Amino acid sequence: MSGLRRPLSGDLRSVLITSVLSLERLDVNLFRGRHHWVPATQRLFGGQIAGQALVAAARTVRPEEQVHSLHCYFVRAGDPEVPVLYQVERTRTGRSFSVRSINAIQHGKAIFTCQASFQLPEESPVQHQFTMPSVPPPEDLLTQEELIKKFLEDPKLAEKYRKHLHKIQAEDVPIEIKPINPPDKFCLEAQEPKQLLWVRARGHIGETDMKVHCCVAAYISDYAFLGTALLPHRQYRTKFMVSLDHTMWFHSPFQSDHWMLYECESPWAGGARALVQGRLWRRDGVLAVTCVQEGVIRVEPRQMKSNL
Repeated sequence: MSGLRRPLSGDLRSVLITSVLSLERLDVNLFRGRHHWVPATQRLFGGQIAGQALVAAARTVRPEEQVHSLHCYFVRAGDPEVPVLYQVERTRTGRSFSVRSINAIQHGKAIFTCQASFQLPEESPVQHQFTMPSVPPPEDLLTQEELIKKFLEDPKLAEKYRKHLHKIQAEDVPIEIKPINPPDKFCLEAQEPKQLLWVRARGHIGETDMKVHCCVAAYISDYAFLGTALLPHRQYRTKFMVSLDHTMWFHSPFQSDHWMLYECESPWAGGARALVQGRLWRRDGVLAVTCVQEGVIRVEPRQMKSNL
């Protein structure tokens, strides 16, 4: 559920992402979340809903427990004009693991449902991981805003690209992004369904409770994720795109306000659905988070044929 535009008030770039994810506790297992922008799709941003739901769940477990998995379903479009209520069910509290079920509710109906599992710290000799891709460091790359400004200064830039870049430039999100291959990102030529992005939360969060960084990562993970599946299909214009489900596994400690490499790929698309997979890597090569999402994508040709 991505696609954002101007915030309701103020400049979101100056707002900590932890404020975006803040909740008001109404009862023992009931929380209320508010919003900071009007989505371009007139639907709430899925990353915010997932992040706030995880915040609600985290407030109902023991302080030393950390989330290790999150499984979400987006069941209805969210209304940006009203707050979201988060109702937490304490499904199980065990000696090592705890499970929480969370419903996000608007107008008396669930718009989102998920389950989160938490674990007490535990050591094991069984350890392995994939190898992090070799990419330029974030210091050698331009931010998305800097790239757009640079491209807009090019007099040879086609008008259709200029409109597309202005639209992206208008988005205000509390995430810093540095694409690895920016020329491909902003053109309409087909490319492989893969992208690499350096990402981090804006502002300073610091060495706080790891649960906070996991909630921020839930927010970050949904931004531009499903769009990976559209990279080979630039001949089509997106009519409708929305997340169906979103799953995350948290592997190692990390800080979401530090640069992390987001490796995204789409192994399959068909039947008006697409599957995307993502890995968030720490700069030292440690795999921090794995994400998987399926969504609905409906398209139409960019140039309609004449009826003559």
